[in-house]
Amino acid sequence: MPSIFICDDEPEILRYLDKLLQASGYRVETFSRGAELLIRLENGGMMPCDVILQDVRMPDLDGLQMLQQLCKNWPDIPVVIMTAHGTIDDAINAIKQGAYDYITKPFPKEKLLGMLERLLDHRRLARENQLLREEMQRGNGSADAIIFRSQTFRDVYDLTLQVAESDANILIMGESGTGKELIASALHRNSQRRDKPFISLNCAVLSDTLLESQLFGHVRGAFTGAIMNQKGILEEADGGTLFLDEIGDVSPAVQAKLLRVTQEKDFIILGSTRTRKVDVRFVAATNKDLMNEVKEGRFREDLYYRLNVISINLPPLRDRRDDIEPLARHFLKASTRRMKKSVLDIADDALQTLLQYDWPGNVRELENVMERAVILARGTTITTGLLPLGTQRDPSSSIKNSAPLVALDEIERRHITSVLKETGFHKSHAAEILGISRKTLDRKIAEYHMKEKETA
Repeated sequence: MPSIFICDDEPEILRYLDKLLQASGYRVETFSRGAELLIRLENGGMMPCDVILQDVRMPDLDGLQMLQQLCKNWPDIPVVIMTAHGTIDDAINAIKQGAYDYITKPFPKEKLLGMLERLLDHRRLARENQLLREEMQRGNGSADAIIFRSQTFRDVYDLTLQVAESDANILIMGESGTGKELIASALHRNSQRRDKPFISLNCAVLSDTLLESQLFGHVRGAFTGAIMNQKGILEEADGGTLFLDEIGDVSPAVQAKLLRVTQEKDFIILGSTRTRKVDVRFVAATNKDLMNEVKEGRFREDLYYRLNVISINLPPLRDRRDDIEPLARHFLKASTRRMKKSVLDIADDALQTLLQYDWPGNVRELENVMERAVILARGTTITTGLLPLGTQRDPSSSIKNSAPLVALDEIERRHITSVLKETGFHKSHAAEILGISRKTLDRKIAEYHMKEKETA
C-alpha cells in the first residue's frame, strides 16, 4: 500500500486529503509545519514514504527552501506542490528546482488521484527496471525466479525458453495470479534483447488518457495538466521488450494506435505531428478469452493476430498441484528473510490444507497466504490455524465424500467474501491479498451481488 506524506498549514485541506486518500487505498501521514515533516523523514530512514504533497507556502519554512532540502536529502521521493491560483509562478519555479508536478487548489479528486496513480506507476516501473538490471548484473537466471516441479508447468517453461530467442510478439493467457509477468520477464531475459529495457505496464489500472500518455508520451499543452514534455514508455523500451498486462481492457481507440506501432514500428506523441520510429518486442497478457472478445466486437481482430504470433497458456495452480509445496516453501523462506523471523517449516496438516485448497487467486494468493502466516506465526512452524483458507477440496476424493461438490464460481465467491470480511471491506487491501486489481475486485463484487453488510 503506497504511503503519502501531506504538509499543509490549513487543517481543512489536511482533513480532506487524509479522508480522500485513505479511502483510495493509501497510507497517509499529515503535517501542519514543514519542520515536522523534515524531522519525520530524518527519523524514518532513506525511503519512509512514496510521495510528498507539499504546500508551496508554509508558515515556518519557505516552500522552495524546503523543496531544496527534500531534493538533496531524499532525491528518490517525488514532491508534488500544492498551490493556490495566485502562486502558480512559485509552483513552476518549484518544478524547475526538482518538484515532480504541481496541482492548484481547490483540486478535483479525479485529477489528484489520476496524477498520483500515474506518478506511482512510473516509480514502480523505474524500480522494477532497476531490480532487473541488478539481477542481470548478478547473473541470476530466470530459473531462480520461477519455481515449479510439475510436468505441466515444465512444458510451459520449455516453450518459453524455445520462443524467447525469436523476435515474435507473444500473447500470454491465464487466470489472474498465474505468473504471467514472470513468464514475460523470462522471455526477455532469455532473448537477444536482454541488455535492453524490459518495461511492464498494467493497462487495466489507467484511464484512456493516462494510458495513451504513458505509452506514447506527450508534449507540453497536449491536454489539461500537461505542463511539460514527457517521454512515453514506447521510447523508453526502444530496443527492448514492452509487457502489456491486461491487454483485454484496452479501449478501441488505444487499440488502433497500438496496431499502428505493431505494424509500422512508429507512433506519434500526444500533441505532436512528428512520427517516431521504435523497435520494441511486444509481450501481452490477459485473463480474458481474447478470441471471444474479438467475436463480441470488443477487441480488434487485426491487433489480436499481431500480438498473438505465439501464445503461451499458463495453467491455474489447481491444475499443477505438484508445484504448491515448493512454491509455499519458497515464499516461506522469502517472507522470513524479509521480516527477519525464524519460521522454518510447515506442519504436515498445514501442508495438506495447502495442497487441498483450490487457489482461485493462484500463485499470487499462495504468496499472500504464506506472507500472512509468517507475520502471525509465534513459533517456528506454520500451522493450519495460520492459513485463512475457505472451501477446501481433496483432489483424491470421490463423489462418495461427505462434503458436497461446489462450483468453482461459488468457491471464488466464498473466498472473496472471506477476504473482504478479514479486511473490514477495505477493497484495495482485499484486492492486494487476493492478487487481483482493484478494478477486477469491483467487477467480482458486482458479479456476485456482494454488499458490505453481507461481508462485514
